[in-house]
Amino acid sequence: MSGHMKVAIGGVAVGLILLIFLPWEISLLIIAAAIALPAAAYFMLDPSQRRRLGRIRSRKQIGR
Repeated sequence: MSGHMKVAIGGVAVGLILLIFLPWEISLLIIAAAIALPAAAYFMLDPSQRRRLGRIRSRKQIGR
């Protein structure tokens, strides 16, 4: 599992824990941000950078 995936899972876990202490809208925003930020960062890459990232992932060089 890559480091970014661990951060995303941690953000969702923190959002679920905060659901107990904060209003549900704020917790929902934290969970949505933890999911949306990595996706937005990926879509901001150029197509050539996405292809390069895909090649690196296929060789299993990321997340070892």
